[in-house]
Amino acid sequence: METALIILLIVAVLVIAYLALPSIISKFKKEAPAITAPLPSNFRLLLNEQVSFYKQLNPSKKTEFENRMQLFLSRVKITGVRTTVEDIDRVLIAAGAIIPIFGFPDWEYINLHEVLLYPDAFSDGFDQKGKDRDILGMVGSGAYQDIMILSQQQLRAGFENATSKNNTAIHEFVHLIDKTDGAVDGIPETILSDLLVTPWLDKIHESIKQIMENRSDINPYGATNATEFFAVVSEYFFKRPDLLESKHHQLYELLVTIFKQQPKKAPGVETPIDPVGGD
Repeated sequence: METALIILLIVAVLVIAYLALPSIISKFKKEAPAITAPLPSNFRLLLNEQVSFYKQLNPSKKTEFENRMQLFLSRVKITGVRTTVEDIDRVLIAAGAIIPIFGFPDWEYINLHEVLLYPDAFSDGFDQKGKDRDILGMVGSGAYQDIMILSQQQLRAGFENATSKNNTAIHEFVHLIDKTDGAVDGIPETILSDLLVTPWLDKIHESIKQIMENRSDINPYGATNATEFFAVVSEYFFKRPDLLESKHHQLYELLVTIFKQQPKKAPGVETPIDPVGGD
């Protein structure tokens, strides 16, 4: 009799959980508003001037990119802190958000509500003046949960310099992707298949060793840990896919698979002959 009662209670709990599941899921999934107007013409002009990734897309993919930018901008507030948010900032923030998840049509940043734009670098105490201002971007936690902070100067520089391997916006949005599975650890389980986990970890360890031995052209900050390596090498992948493919072919191929993309070489950028690094 007691066993039967326990079974009934378990069944009741499971039924209640099953019935409540749709409402729980709905808290994390936002309904997509219809895109009723094209991207403003000046936004499209800025994309063509500043965002190499966008310029390489075919017309239908450009339209998809624009629509996803509009959707992002309709859901995420962008606030200037001691600076004015201009159209170029909105375009570059939205582009930085869409680039790393463009291979995932249904992806939504459910863990981001606002981007705070600071004029330049800031300290870990969010000070914009004084010493120790060496932070260019940050994915918030605690009181800043669901908030990203970006340096306006570095946001723009990341897109203006076509030959660099750095892009602060992409770096921070990759951290946000990494964070979606509950742990910011350089293993983005929401987009990384189980079969790729071991090869990815092996490549992280191998690449960090090369950086520490000064045998790599990857930003030394990537040797900090697996988390920063993932973000740093993702900047490299999306900014200079040509160079990454040439110098770190296996790493490039892994990232192509992870991000479900096959980016073309950056237009107008030649790959210099440089013996540093390589796979």
